[in-house]
Amino acid sequence: MTSLGIGQILVFFAILLALTKPLGSFMYRVFEGQRTFLHPIFRPLERLIYRLSGIREDEEQSWVRYSASMISLSLFSFLFVYLLQRLQGYLPLNPMHFSTPQAPQSATPMTPDLAYNTAISFLTNTNWQSYSPDTTMSYLTQMAALTVQNFVSAAVGIAVAVAMIRGFARHTAETIGNFWVDVTRCTLYVLIPICFAATLLLVGEGCIQNFDGPVTATTLEGTSQVIEQGPLASQEAMKMLGTNGGGYFNANSAHPYENPTPLANLLEELLLLSLAASLTYVFGKMVRDTRQGWALFAAMSSLFFVGVFVCYWAEQRGNPILTSTGIQNVYTGSQPGGNMEGKEVRFGIAQSSLFATIVTDASCGAVNSMHDSFTPIGGLVPLFNMQTDEVIFGGVGAGLYSMLLYAVVAVFIGGLMVGRTPEYVGKKIEQKEVKMAIIAILATSLCILGFTALSSVMPFAQSSYWNAPGPAAANTNNAAAHGLSEILYAYSSGAGNNGSAFAGINANTPWYNLTIGLDMLVGRFLFIIPALAIAGSLAAKKLIPTTSGTLPTHGPLFVILLSATVLIVGALTYFPVLSLGPIVEHFQMLDGKLF
Repeated sequence: MTSLGIGQILVFFAILLALTKPLGSFMYRVFEGQRTFLHPIFRPLERLIYRLSGIREDEEQSWVRYSASMISLSLFSFLFVYLLQRLQGYLPLNPMHFSTPQAPQSATPMTPDLAYNTAISFLTNTNWQSYSPDTTMSYLTQMAALTVQNFVSAAVGIAVAVAMIRGFARHTAETIGNFWVDVTRCTLYVLIPICFAATLLLVGEGCIQNFDGPVTATTLEGTSQVIEQGPLASQEAMKMLGTNGGGYFNANSAHPYENPTPLANLLEELLLLSLAASLTYVFGKMVRDTRQGWALFAAMSSLFFVGVFVCYWAEQRGNPILTSTGIQNVYTGSQPGGNMEGKEVRFGIAQSSLFATIVTDASCGAVNSMHDSFTPIGGLVPLFNMQTDEVIFGGVGAGLYSMLLYAVVAVFIGGLMVGRTPEYVGKKIEQKEVKMAIIAILATSLCILGFTALSSVMPFAQSSYWNAPGPAAANTNNAAAHGLSEILYAYSSGAGNNGSAFAGINANTPWYNLTIGLDMLVGRFLFIIPALAIAGSLAAKKLIPTTSGTLPTHGPLFVILLSATVLIVGALTYFPVLSLGPIVEHFQMLDGKLF
């Protein structure tokens, strides 16, 4: 690792830390219904939305009604996105004629299983893409379906997190807020203003925003290259802010139109973690003890630093097989050394490692380098980040309510060790809360390990229904340990609602489209529903006075306990399969037998 690279990582974190309190304070005021500096602009629109939608702003919901509202919106989102994809060939703003007989040969057909997978992907905030967006989706589909879902799915995640916070903050209450009000306020006061400002900044840095058709350019070699155009910057800003990750181009944030400069790269990194980090401060403010929020922030930060420096070390160390051939592998100031395969020269190893760690911490599928080309240990870090149920800051809202589920487990373990009934922020943690937390954690691991096992042993015969047609059908991904890692990464990404991929696997097949779609649903809703059930249960309880025997949950001891719980649960669950994938691949590399 270089001092310059370490400095870049620390500068990023310092800016993130500086943003956490002011942005968290603003979000607290929004969700508490207090007046903010944006109210003169958006309050009339907010009232109009309530009036047109029949929403009673002052009417709150039980956790059951809150869940039902969330599910109904998700169901509508699925149907809307699915139908728009299937009908895009008959709709306007489709200059490339996708899904029509005039579509270019390079276009990907919008099959029923692909539309199903994509609709689920965007409603669950995963944005997994089994296709190249710039050769599949019309401008209308990109804007009206995918970009809109970036807002909606992000707002749903934040609303659920706020509802769960209310469960800890309230006592002897039967309600946890109004889902429709929370989603509306989040969209109007938080997502739209930040996204608007970020879009302008990205356009200023060189991101495109137009409705032009493809441009044909002549390369330096004299060949022709088709360069797609479109309304990119607005989608780019929201895919980062909402930790969505669905790229406009197949190369995602490695494409110069999506991520043109180092300053744009830094802006995108800050957009990825700013809301998730700020929600920890919202938690502290709402439970009337900001130390509790900072403890969660500290636990997330400690796990973040472990991941980013392990990944950076592995990538800067490079591949010893290449070193043995005489290739310069050490940073000299004039060349980067290390493992530059799959990385943009514009960003280098440090920023690629940082970006890879952030996006897999933040439940975002955006990438500015190809994770499939990372060293085995470098690729292990983003893979394990997703297998922690995306609690290292995590997706907007999803990271906080997932971490709170782990906090429930942590205080339960702490209570067992000291022989006391576990308590957290003044609420007694009992059988129901622990069961709900365990259900969520086990459900995702069952999907990841179960589907990985099936996909590793099922005989995908050439041209069979479950496989893609064509001569490559019999071998949809690499062999041996790395091939297993690719399959494991795909299902970890789906269950973690992340959306990134190792990219060496052909996932646009009926089998992967259908199973990863189910994987994403489980990862989203079998975390949200238990979280809301816990919120409803806790809101109805009385506050427990703090005594000398109460386990402090705002100090270093709890930060260590919570971080250790996340690591130990993840290690116990996934160590066997990781041993067969990236870990054995690492030893093969050291032995000089990697191929």
